[in-house]
Amino acid sequence: MNTQTPLRALSLLCATLLTIACSGGGGGGGSADFAGIDRTGGPAFGFAFGTVTGFGSIIVNGVHYETDSSTFEIDDSPGSQDDLSVGDVVLVEATRSSGSTTWNATSVTFDDNVEGPIAAGSLDATAGTFVVLGQTIITNADTSYDDSFANPSFAGLSAGQIVEISGFVNADGAIVATRIEPKPLSTEFEVTGLVSAHNSGAMTFMINALVVDYSSAASIRDFPGGVINDGDLVEVKGTAFDAGSTTLTATDVEFKGGQIQGNAGARVEIEGLITRFASQSNFDVSGVTVDASNATFEGDVGNLGLNVKVEVEGSLNDNDVLVATKVDVRRAKLIRVEAAVDSVDPSGNTFVTLGITVEVDALTRMEDKDFDVEPFTLGDLNPGDVVRMRGSESSGSTADVLATLLERDDRSDTELQGFVDTAADPLITILGVQIDTSGAVFRDENDAPMTRQTFFNRLVSESNALIKAVGQEVGVTAIDADEVEFEIEF
Repeated sequence: MNTQTPLRALSLLCATLLTIACSGGGGGGGSADFAGIDRTGGPAFGFAFGTVTGFGSIIVNGVHYETDSSTFEIDDSPGSQDDLSVGDVVLVEATRSSGSTTWNATSVTFDDNVEGPIAAGSLDATAGTFVVLGQTIITNADTSYDDSFANPSFAGLSAGQIVEISGFVNADGAIVATRIEPKPLSTEFEVTGLVSAHNSGAMTFMINALVVDYSSAASIRDFPGGVINDGDLVEVKGTAFDAGSTTLTATDVEFKGGQIQGNAGARVEIEGLITRFASQSNFDVSGVTVDASNATFEGDVGNLGLNVKVEVEGSLNDNDVLVATKVDVRRAKLIRVEAAVDSVDPSGNTFVTLGITVEVDALTRMEDKDFDVEPFTLGDLNPGDVVRMRGSESSGSTADVLATLLERDDRSDTELQGFVDTAADPLITILGVQIDTSGAVFRDENDAPMTRQTFFNRLVSESNALIKAVGQEVGVTAIDADEVEFEIEF
């Protein structure tokens, strides 16, 4: 494990851009304020790094940015907002005029983590993982699948399929996907990561399990001193990939390094995974060192640790440490619902499905996969619409669940995942919903079949078991299950 994996950047995306963002346009950095930290209306310059949660114009980390005069760079080429989707990880550089509360994005940059074929035999539905160009991809409830997939879910992936992955890199170098899109067979392959095992004589190096052969590369760019070294952050492009030796023949190798240096006082906001954890006040987010000794914490603080997703707001000190004013520990996403909407209250930011009241907030990622409405808000949701929701049980709210992801879709089966309230064969209740398992198939967390008796005996012996039920909605708070299974909390 290399805990320094993304040390040079907020992510593999924006390493070289951060120095530019911290030093440009903001009157020397020391007086800069940032969206989401200071909204008093004074003049400001700043940037945000995180997932796109919605549009109108663009929403990143819960903050709206006007994009009427923005420039867009998509995978190193000029683009537009239409090239972006909910779940893409972007870097937004923005300004705000004195007396205004509106942030205007001067630039929006997107670059995928990896683009290439899914390795044969690597798809693991139980773990939700697969491999692309030697990079391990981790999927979870936070992963959005483009609706151009025939089946926009993990089940819609297949070996050899060309996919583009956007996400966050964890402490082990694996990519936790926030969005996955299919790409045509003619797509140029690319991967961004840290150089290791560099062999200057053979002109090869590795990025995790991928061997890069750059002996015939037409372009090797921007390396300090013109030399590639272990630990360099690079982006590699190529069209020839040998799956047997996991070797990519590079046509272009570009240095992407550049730490955030010499910008004391610059304000930043980072969304990412904790890649080093010493204590609650001393950790790294995507490799950036954070001093949270005087920060305000929100969310599930008890689970703070390695590979936990957080959003950190603060400013850089003289040692390029991010001195945090706020740390938001992103909530778990163990509650899942796929069902018809009962009612909607846009003014209250809530809707009801299966009798469960669900709240959305500025950090809820919302996407319309049914009618492609954009921007998609609760005001566009109607009773009878089918939704896919991921979230956590709410605390301190009249709602039952706080959503992290909400998609309108046209699925047929009803699905509910949550913690068991009561169980007495054949009935199970979750969040007040009664699930009749009389005609159900039972499975464990590894998808292995179980007998009814074994299943219910385990429910009795385990407190707060996490269960998923799939079937048909037969009442406002009732499901006839075709299948019920134990789930793993991850």
